[in-house]
Amino acid sequence: MGSPGGRAAPLRMRPRLLVAADPTLPRQAPPGSEAVVVGAGVAGVSAATILAERGVAVTLVEAAATLGGRLGAWPHTLPDGTEQVVEHGFHAFFRHYYTWRDVLRRIDPGLGFLRPVKGYPVISRRFPPEDLGRLPAAPPLNLLALFARSSSLTVADLLGADVALGTELLTFDRARTPEVLDTMSAGDFLAGLRVSDRAREMLFEAFARSFFCDPDGLSAAELVAMFHFYFLGNPAGIGFDAPRTDHLHAIWAPLAEYLRARGATIRTGCALRSLRPDGPGWALTLDDGATRTTRHVVLALDPGGLRAVVGASPELTGVAPRLAAQTAGLTTAPPFVVSRVWLAADVDPGRAVFNAVSGEPTLDSVTVYSRLEEPSAQWARETGGCVLELHSYACTEPDAAVERMLGELAALWPETAGTAQVHRVDRVDATAPAFPPGSAGARPGVRTDARGVRVAGDFVEAPLVCGLMERAAVTGVLAAADVLAELGTQGVDVYGVPQRGLLAGLPARARHRAVGPRAAT
Repeated sequence: MGSPGGRAAPLRMRPRLLVAADPTLPRQAPPGSEAVVVGAGVAGVSAATILAERGVAVTLVEAAATLGGRLGAWPHTLPDGTEQVVEHGFHAFFRHYYTWRDVLRRIDPGLGFLRPVKGYPVISRRFPPEDLGRLPAAPPLNLLALFARSSSLTVADLLGADVALGTELLTFDRARTPEVLDTMSAGDFLAGLRVSDRAREMLFEAFARSFFCDPDGLSAAELVAMFHFYFLGNPAGIGFDAPRTDHLHAIWAPLAEYLRARGATIRTGCALRSLRPDGPGWALTLDDGATRTTRHVVLALDPGGLRAVVGASPELTGVAPRLAAQTAGLTTAPPFVVSRVWLAADVDPGRAVFNAVSGEPTLDSVTVYSRLEEPSAQWARETGGCVLELHSYACTEPDAAVERMLGELAALWPETAGTAQVHRVDRVDATAPAFPPGSAGARPGVRTDARGVRVAGDFVEAPLVCGLMERAAVTGVLAAADVLAELGTQGVDVYGVPQRGLLAGLPARARHRAVGPRAAT
């Protein structure tokens, strides 16, 4: 992996080489090396890419009919016969996703398939909008600009805030922060800041829910880590890009072609049921009745899928009690609901492409896909309509959620209230990981106590701070590197953001005195 650069960034905010490959080892794996990767989302495909490039014969097994996991996409035909591609939901490709972007450069070295998405507005019925995307990129300038420009964060908020808790946002430390804040919920943390309802709703809660979790079910340590990773700890700030076309054609079809060109075998529509020790390796039982044996396994499943496989594998549990216990404790976030809606008329031309929504019971974001990707834009040009995507990130009542989202959208964007629906595709899924209070250190890491079995995914404990797609890619690449290490082959350089906050050197005693007792309640 080449250096991601960052020359224009402040020195302490530049990307860091956090995992270095051993240059003395050979780059190609020994002849006859092979591995099975289970799960073809971001984590699994990242792992398979590294292994296939190094000469490992990879079999990539995926239960769904298409690659991509929660970034997946599949063809869909509209009633008028138009072919469209539907996705699980909008995903932002942040510019500090160094590992995931490096994987994507295999199919497009210049990442020309991505284009900037302007703005990051947070909209509400109660308050004027905030735009988090029009701040300076690098910290601390983005934080200072937020204080200076935000109509939601007043002098009274700053004077009344809990200084100790607020300081935790600036003093993040990957080792210390979980010790201090993991037993507190993000909801309690935000309430404890003692800022106004407006500041909490417009600046913090919309950010917290974008991790597919309700703030009351999210660890405060995870919230602070993500605040550092996405806002205060990287030179690119909160700026992001999105594909010019759908994910199927922009990402997954090219990556599948790339893998097959390097000898990988891809099996879709085939799920792993269980695995058991088999001599020095593992025997994997698939749902079509076949058994596949291998020395090296990467389990790149969602939390529920991993829990089901380990639970159905008693012999694995016998040799890997730690993995079994960690997996049994995994939980998923409440379901997320996605609705792609084709409307007969366009929305107001001033509407942003992506909009975070705050203060609504159900609706968490709305994306104008006909201003984002070309297939939707073409349909809009031909019909005069528009394509929207509505998303509820942690929906505790998914029944009739889409109708509620449409009603909430009509209150926010009145022009949608009387517009006819040409077509609609709804999806409810419950595969996103939860990071509940008290869970730090209890999730599986990449390397397990089952020799030859690695775990990858956006819920896995990574040795560096990262989140969402980047955590999936990082753990996938590190799982591949662990396989390569056992084969005596050179690993991969992994870059990341600084692992400590801007004020991490602040004396800890005062912070602990103010924060410690609250975290224990």
